[in-house]
Amino acid sequence: MNKRDKTILQKIISETDVLKKMTAGESEQGFLADDELMRATCMTLINIGELVKLLSEEVRLSHAEIPWKNMDGLRDVTAHGYFTLRMPDIWIYASAELPSQAEMIRDILSGDSGE
Repeated sequence: MNKRDKTILQKIISETDVLKKMTAGESEQGFLADDELMRATCMTLINIGELVKLLSEEVRLSHAEIPWKNMDGLRDVTAHGYFTLRMPDIWIYASAELPSQAEMIRDILSGDSGE
């Protein structure tokens, strides 16, 4: 893996860590009642999607188990359709799906010997 892709993956992990810290101990009801947290979560998802868009096709294809297309697509929906977003769906993704995707990315990074 090239240095650029490795740096991008590390930044994705950093963003997921930020999101995990922001939502730690939070329930879905608490999330849905906190406008600032919802907005901050959406911004973090936008950041992750932007980073995913920067990854090389090589990384995306060699690690097809990660739903890269969904991650960058969520960025587009979040950035352009904030008022039509279903926040319960954002909560499910941020609290359940993204953490497992982040673990897969961590595995990629831990298995990379570098270039």
